Amino acid sequence: MKYFLDNVSCIYLAWFLIYQDVLLPSKINILDIAAGPGTVAYSLALFLQSSSGFFHIPQMHISYYSLEKQDAFQFRGLQFWRRYIESRLTPVNAFFRFVTTDIFTWKSQSNNLPKDFFDFIVISHCFFIDKAKRVEANNTYKQIFATSLKNSGYILLIVQNKKLFKIYDVHQFENQEQEKNVVEKFLAELGLELVWYRYLTSTGSRTSLPGAEFAKFAQDKLPKKLYMSPILQQYFGQKHQSNYTLDDYVILARKS
Repeated sequence: MKYFLDNVSCIYLAWFLIYQDVLLPSKINILDIAAGPGTVAYSLALFLQSSSGFFHIPQMHISYYSLEKQDAFQFRGLQFWRRYIESRLTPVNAFFRFVTTDIFTWKSQSNNLPKDFFDFIVISHCFFIDKAKRVEANNTYKQIFATSLKNSGYILLIVQNKKLFKIYDVHQFENQEQEKNVVEKFLAELGLELVWYRYLTSTGSRTSLPGAEFAKFAQDKLPKKLYMSPILQQYFGQKHQSNYTLDDYVILARKS
């Protein structure tokens, strides 16, 4: 609940960038790994709905597979979809399939996904600083890429800037060549090659602001979460007004 809207905003922009590169097919099969409540599906649906008044997108059919270990996330996400997406005057034509399993026990579940089927496999924020867990998760990801992604398919990765650089124990760079080297090292561990990446940040700077300085910047400059803040204050005991923020690397890749 706390980060849902920020994550939707980030992946919404990612879908726009993919559309801009003419990489969004009208019949699209998506696998969302560690899917949570279906953020990837919401982002695409909102992009399609909000863009309809600006440029033509043909009627799309979406096959969306959610791979998530918590069935409560999948259940609540589907209820939310039925309430707020399917109730629209022009609902998105989407088919949902749920695969409920843990990526760390994936080997015993590997027949739950179709072969050579997906146009996009998305992993959003499911990366690990601990090296042993990262290697184990990456091995599972590579197995899924090899068996379930079409040869023409793409992998979309969303990773928070602090985590990306903490994985390799380096500081974030203003130097974009050094930054690109970190991104490519990250992809090499996944057996992928870079198509493009973007750093989406609310501040306009490639280096992070200190906590107090960012808090003041957010309160002064960033749009407020008018409806979410009261919920966070009621259920999380949050004292301050929340703002929409972006602080993620969006990486589009292909199999090497």
